[in-house]
Amino acid sequence: MSDPYILVLYYSRYGATARMAEHIARGVETLSGIVARIRTVPPVSPTTEATADAIPAEGPLYVTHEDLQQCAGLALGSPTRFGNMAAPLKYFWDTTSSLWASGALIGKPAGVFTSTASLHGGQEMTLFSMMLPLLHHGCLIVGNPYSDTELFTTTTGGTPYGPSHLAGNDSQLPLSPEESQLCHKLGQRLGDLARRLQQVPAEKP
Repeated sequence: MSDPYILVLYYSRYGATARMAEHIARGVETLSGIVARIRTVPPVSPTTEATADAIPAEGPLYVTHEDLQQCAGLALGSPTRFGNMAAPLKYFWDTTSSLWASGALIGKPAGVFTSTASLHGGQEMTLFSMMLPLLHHGCLIVGNPYSDTELFTTTTGGTPYGPSHLAGNDSQLPLSPEESQLCHKLGQRLGDLARRLQQVPAEKP
C-alpha cells in the first residue's frame, strides 16, 4: 500500500509559483508516512476549440480528478490575477462538481499560496479566492500561524492566510528566506494534519 499524499496543485506562468510549490513539497516530505504529489493545470486557450496535449512537454503532470479524490490533503497555488486566482486554476475547479457531490474532499486539510509582481498586488485577496472552492468542498483550511516567526520578520511576502511571494515585475526575484520557510512550514503542517487525520504513525516501524 502506498503512502498517503498531499497534492500540491498550482498554476504558474513564469515559474515563481512553481518554486513555491517545490518548497511546500519539501516540507511535506520531511515527515515519514506521507509524500507530496506535485501537479499543475494546462493554460486556458482564448480559442475555445484548442486543447492541450494530455501530457505536458515539461514539468509536472496535469492534475486529474482522481489525484484530487484520493489525496490526504491539498496545497493550492496561483499567481495573482487582479486579486483573484488565475483562470486556468478556476477553470479546473469549475469541473469538480462530481467530486463536490460525492463529498470527496470533506474533512481534508488544505492550504493556499500565491505569488505576485508587486508587494501590494492583491496577495491576500488571491488567497481568499482560492479558499472559496475549498470551503465549498468541505476542506479544513490551514494557514501559517504566528508561531511561524517569519511572519514577524518578512519584508517581502508572507501572510497568516498562507505563504505569498514577491516575484517582481519580471517574476525573477528568488524566494526570500522567510518566504521559503513559510512554504516549507505549510507543507509540514498539512502533512502532519493529514497523518493525524488518517492515523498514520509518526515514525516508521
